[in-house]
Amino acid sequence: MKNKSLISGAAAGALAAAMVSIGAHAAGNAPVGAVNPAPVAPPAAAAPASFADIVQRVAPAVVSIDVEGKAGPRRVAMQGGRGGQQPFGFGQGDDNDDEDSGSNPFGFDFRQLVPQAPGGQDAAPTQATGSGFFISADGYIVTNNHVIDGAQKITVRTADDQTLKARLIGRDEATDLAVIKVEGGNHPFVSFEERAKPRVGDWVIAVGNPFNLGGTATAGIVSALGRPNVSGSSYVDYLQIDAPINRGNSGGPTFDLYGRVVGVNTAIFSPSGGSVGIGFDIPADVAASVSKQLIASGKVTRGYIGAMIQNVSADIADSLGVSGQKGALVNDLTPGGPAEKAGLRPGDLVTKVNGHEVTSASDLTRQVGLARAGEDIRLEVRRDGQVRQMVVRSGLRPSEDSLASNDRQRSPDADSADGGNRVLGMQLAPNAKGSGVAVEGVASNSDAAGKGLRRGDVILRAGTHDVATAADVSAAAAEARKAGRSSVLLQVSRNGQRMFLPLKVDEGRG
Repeated sequence: MKNKSLISGAAAGALAAAMVSIGAHAAGNAPVGAVNPAPVAPPAAAAPASFADIVQRVAPAVVSIDVEGKAGPRRVAMQGGRGGQQPFGFGQGDDNDDEDSGSNPFGFDFRQLVPQAPGGQDAAPTQATGSGFFISADGYIVTNNHVIDGAQKITVRTADDQTLKARLIGRDEATDLAVIKVEGGNHPFVSFEERAKPRVGDWVIAVGNPFNLGGTATAGIVSALGRPNVSGSSYVDYLQIDAPINRGNSGGPTFDLYGRVVGVNTAIFSPSGGSVGIGFDIPADVAASVSKQLIASGKVTRGYIGAMIQNVSADIADSLGVSGQKGALVNDLTPGGPAEKAGLRPGDLVTKVNGHEVTSASDLTRQVGLARAGEDIRLEVRRDGQVRQMVVRSGLRPSEDSLASNDRQRSPDADSADGGNRVLGMQLAPNAKGSGVAVEGVASNSDAAGKGLRRGDVILRAGTHDVATAADVSAAAAEARKAGRSSVLLQVSRNGQRMFLPLKVDEGRG
C-alpha cells in the first residue's frame, strides 16, 4: 500500500446523493420571514446506498489495542445530581482553572455516563482492550488516555492480523488522549478533518473494537455539537453521535463521508453499559492539536494561574449586581500561586483575558491554557462593582493527578461549635477550629437546603465581606436587600473545597 492518507474522495462523491429540483411555486406559499420558504430538497435516496466503500478504505488504519498491567478505565464523568440546584452534590473541581459549575445541561444522571472502559470492565483489570488508529505511516497511533492508563505492556493488532508491540509516546489526562507508536513503516493511516466541523445531521461512521470483537463499523448521524461538562474537562466540548459505540470502542475514530476523522470515541451515556444511541467524541481539531504536541514533546503544556472558578448563574449575577451570565467567578486560589501573587481574590469576576471576552468558566480555562509559562496574562476583573485591570504571570499547569492529589491533601473544615443563630434558613455558629461560621442545621424548606447546604459546611464570606459570626451573614443579607438584590453571595467551604452560592434574601429572616 502506498504511503499516503486514506482520505476517500471518490467514495464520498458517490455517496453524496444529488439533490432533486424544487418547484418555483413552493416559496410563494410560505409565510413571510419563514426560515423554510421552500422545502429542503431530499436526496435521491433516503440514505447512502452503502458505506462499504468508505469502510473498506479506512478500516485498515484502525487497530485494536491490548493492554496488560494496571490499566483500567479512567472515569471520564462520574458526576451525579440533576440541574444546577445542588452544586455540592457534584464533587467540586480541582485547585486550578477548571470550571465546575454544577450544571447538568442534559438533565440526566451523569453517574450513568462512563467511558467505554477497555474490555468492558468497570474495575481496573490486569488485561484490557480498546481501539486506536494510525495517523502516520511510521506508526503513530491515537487512542484514549484511559485505554492505556497504567499499562505495563501495550500490544496492537492491525486489520490484517499483525501483532505489534507498542510504546507510549505521551498522554494528556486533561483531554483523555494518548499517542502510542509501533515500529515499521508504510502503515495505512487516516487524517483529521481540522478545518470544517461536521453539522448536526451529517452522516458519520464509527470503526473500532467493541467488546473485543474487532473490526466493527457502525453508522449514524451527528446528534449535537459542543457538549460541555461531559468529562469535567474544560478543554473539550464534545461531539455527540448516535452511531452505536460500546465499551472497547474507546480511542477509535469516527469518520465523515469523505473518510476523514471527525472525532475520537470516548464516552457513552448508558444506564446499562451498552449503547443507547448517545455517544461522545473528542472533536478532530482538539485531537489533532493534542496529538501533534504529544508526538513533538511527549506532553501537552498549558498556562496556569492557580484559581478555582465557576460559572455565573442568574442568581449569582443578581447577587453581584451584574447583567447577563458571562464571565468566570473566582471561588478559591492556590496559596502562593500566580493569581494570588497578582492580587486576585475570591469573589472576583473575570470578564476578559488579554482583551477577549470570557463567556464561561471553561472559556477562561481554555484561554489561560493557551499561554506559555512565564507569559503575562492580562485580566479584566470586576470587584465590588468596580472594573480592575490585573496582570498575572502564567505558571505551568500541573498534571491532573497532581492537581487532584493537592486537592485531596487539603485539611477538612471542622464541625461547628455548639449554639448559633438562624439566618437565611440556616442555624449558624462561630467555627471554633477555623475562620468563618459553621452551618449547624438547615431548614428543609429553605433556599439553602435547595442549594445543597448541610451541617458541617463553613461560610467564609457573605457579599463582599469575610464573616466570623451569624450577624455578619445577616448584615450582608440586609445589605443585598437594601441594594435591591434578590440574593446574597456566600462563599462556602466543604472538606477543603470552596464554592460561591447565591441564597435568596427574602426568606429565612429569623
